[in-house]
Parts: sequence; C-alpha cells; structure tokens
Amino acid sequence: MAVLIKKHPACDIPSRRFRPFHSLAASIISQQLSAKASDTIEGRVAAAIGTPFTPSAWLNARVEALRGAGLSRAKENYIRGLAERVISGNLQFEKLRKMGDEEAVALLTEMPGVGKWTAEMFLIFCLKRPDVLSLGDAGLQRAAKFLYDSKHGENTLEGVSSIWRPYRSVASWYLWRHLD
Repeated sequence: MAVLIKKHPACDIPSRRFRPFHSLAASIISQQLSAKASDTIEGRVAAAIGTPFTPSAWLNARVEALRGAGLSRAKENYIRGLAERVISGNLQFEKLRKMGDEEAVALLTEMPGVGKWTAEMFLIFCLKRPDVLSLGDAGLQRAAKFLYDSKHGENTLEGVSSIWRPYRSVASWYLWRHLD
C-alpha cells in the first residue's frame, strides 16, 4: 500500500461534491461495465440531459435519448424509480447522510437496481465514509491478489484489509488507481 500511495496522487474522495442523486445514478449506470464503457455511456447521458444528473431532469428526459446514449432499459427504469423516490420524499439524502453504514446500505438496497456494491460505492464516493470496503468488488479482489501475492489464500482482500482500518475506503481508492 505504501508503494501505491507514493505512486499515485492524493486520494480525491474528500474533495468530491455532495451530489447524491448524480452519484447514485452514475453508480447504477456503471454497474457491471468496464470503467471505459461506463464513462462513455455516462458522458452520452450527460449530453442528453445535462450534468449533474437531477431527479427532475431524469424524469423529463426522453426514454429514446437515454436508450440512444447506451443505457439499458433496466438501468433507465431503476434511475427513473430513484428520481421518483427523491421527488416524492420517500428517499431523503440528508437523513441517509446521518445513518450508520449498515443502516444506509440496508435502506439503499431496498430500491430496485441498487445492490450492495452500488450502495457501498455511494457510501465511499458520495457520503465520503472513510472505512467502507466492498469485498464483492472484483477489481479490489484482483488488485489485492496481485499486490499481496495471494499470501492470504482465496480471501486475500479480506485478509489484508484489517490493517487499513479505519481508512479502507482510501485503501480501496489506491487499489482502483493501481488497476487503472
């Protein structure tokens, strides 16, 4: 980890703006896609509806424009449902901000299209939680196995991550930079 910290510039998580709807929508867009594909689709969606993404812009967007940007029907519906929850007040980001990690993940994963990985990314990148580790993230698993030479068997990430507490989110950021 010390080598990665020297190699890469300072972690940018603390400097990110609080744009919760945009952050969740972007996380849904990026699910199960490479970073390059995700960036391309997100850029096309931004060109179609503007950025940062807002609930009202999403609900006013033409479905054809979103689909033409490369967004799947399912992801478009998930984000539309998210926008409806925000506008109706059924999802309040300020309340979510005050919840503990587990409680926030539980609330977020109740929504269609928001799984544990998406909720964890939201906690890391939007809520700026310092000690979130997404054990299910394939990239983190791959980087840990490569960097730590599988000294911890099949659970390399889980095995080495305890030494990064209480900054596992930051450690994750450096692992992702390594993969980039």
